[in-house]
Amino acid sequence: MARMTAARAAVEILKREGISHAFGVPGAAINPFYAALKAAGGIQHTLARHVEGASHMAEGYTRTRPGAIGVCIGTSGPAGTDMITGLYSATGDSIPILCITGQAPTAVIHKEDFQAVDIASIARPVTKTAVTVLEAAQVPGVFQQAFHLMRSGRPGPVLIDLPVDVQLTEIEFDPETYAPLPVHRPAATRAQIEKATALLNAAQRPLIVAGGGVITADAAELIVEFAELTGTPVVPTLMGWGVIPDDHELNAGMVGLQTSHRYGNATFLESDFVLGIGNRWANRHTGRLDVYTAGRTFVHVDIEPTQIGRIFGPDYGITSDAKAALELFVDVARELKAAGRLPDRGDWAAAAQERRARLLRRTHFDDVPIKPQRVYEEMNRAFGPGTRYVSAIGLSQIAGAQLLHVFRPRHWINCGQAGPLGWTVPAALGVATADPEASVVALSGDYDFQFMIEELAVGAQHRIPYIHVLMNNAYLGLIRQAQRAFDIDFQVNLEFENINSPELGGYGVDHVKVVEGLGCKAIRVTDPAELGAAFEQAGKLAAEHRVPVVVEVILERVTDISMSTTNDISAVVEFEETATEPGHAPTSTRTLKI
Repeated sequence: MARMTAARAAVEILKREGISHAFGVPGAAINPFYAALKAAGGIQHTLARHVEGASHMAEGYTRTRPGAIGVCIGTSGPAGTDMITGLYSATGDSIPILCITGQAPTAVIHKEDFQAVDIASIARPVTKTAVTVLEAAQVPGVFQQAFHLMRSGRPGPVLIDLPVDVQLTEIEFDPETYAPLPVHRPAATRAQIEKATALLNAAQRPLIVAGGGVITADAAELIVEFAELTGTPVVPTLMGWGVIPDDHELNAGMVGLQTSHRYGNATFLESDFVLGIGNRWANRHTGRLDVYTAGRTFVHVDIEPTQIGRIFGPDYGITSDAKAALELFVDVARELKAAGRLPDRGDWAAAAQERRARLLRRTHFDDVPIKPQRVYEEMNRAFGPGTRYVSAIGLSQIAGAQLLHVFRPRHWINCGQAGPLGWTVPAALGVATADPEASVVALSGDYDFQFMIEELAVGAQHRIPYIHVLMNNAYLGLIRQAQRAFDIDFQVNLEFENINSPELGGYGVDHVKVVEGLGCKAIRVTDPAELGAAFEQAGKLAAEHRVPVVVEVILERVTDISMSTTNDISAVVEFEETATEPGHAPTSTRTLKI
């Protein structure tokens, strides 16, 4: 048998589980693992500037590549606690990432040793499992089980904590005979799918709600085929955006309190049946449940049994991987169509498209300072269907989801549940690392951008190009808008007179100087007519210099973005003008119908 350190055994397992890239920051308690990583070769490593940043890079990496698992590495103590936000973000969105931390020697873990913290206990609520390995001989089994858990059932993150003496201990391990454990994913039965299809066929105005689980299962083509066979319009959730192209005749638009379309909400409120697949009925999607569920029959398909009935009780629930269920849905629908037993949904689908052409938000404004809606209009013009958009939270993300267009799965990469500020920069770096040939465009407000701005140096150092559209209104815009309900505008102002950049006129931070100081390129835009040229120039700069390029757009200070103020999808407030003539929404997927 081969003898090697437990750390080397862990690295060999990573390679055999398909890991080719890791993100992290070394430190004393994880240095044996880094020594093994260097000696073994075969795994590229990106040095982050902040360990939380490494965890979000791992998330971006996983979210981009089907079957991929991002790995983030840090030392003991605060490195692990810094990565908790990444683990929370990953677990909320069912994203498998592996977090590896160093730990103080086993003999002093409970003696308040330097940077010795019980990270496994801290991480357990936001992981599928978190374990401190106290016996070196258990390291191979723990890593093998970690990959099994991350891939089985509802995917999610795992944390493995390795005391420094455990890493250094030699064990017997034969990497050549190592094999991953079989993955377990529950699958629907034929009888279950037949019953669900019968319920759909009995409806007059059915919809399919497609969640992130469809993307995770790589089942987008299947859900489109099923929708086309049955003539059923599809509502993608925020995490499922891209499962059906935005310009498809059966795309009904998104539904919700914030990241939704006027036509999406209107069509949903007319429906009488909803088939949810791979979704979790998130509160920003449903709003008030009495409004959302009234007069509708629900079927819910989800890989996690405890998700069925968690938010509300469906009329019928099926525990299944989305792909396994959709394969059967397609089979049953094909048979019914061949037998002439599928109802004609043409009028219902046409009505949904008529709403898409009639209920549009206005994007074309020539105002200076720039209105944010115009930025998304120009982004639709500048960036093609192959663009991978990355965004976190805030008015920029909400307006982006309302006005941008996405045509492919994994091309809207968003932290849906946790929404941590600072997520966008490191996640975009992870996305661009996972798909170096892609056009990656990140979208941030100024506060999200400032949270982890130092990670731009990672892009400069490792030559990771992407474009970052920075929407600068010098405000905590979403919080300011939420404070309207309290009649306050308190502690949300970010503007100040910058003594070093008076030309900013009170917008505070000079992002161009900061970005350039971090080794990247930046362009500032103050006139909407210059946006298109700026985006084109940004693409050229990214290609030439192989670094992130920031396009900072100076916005008007206050814009209220469409959303419900009463937690009711039937009462979304349109604070700005809606489109009343075709020129108001020139890049919409449907020409405005008056």
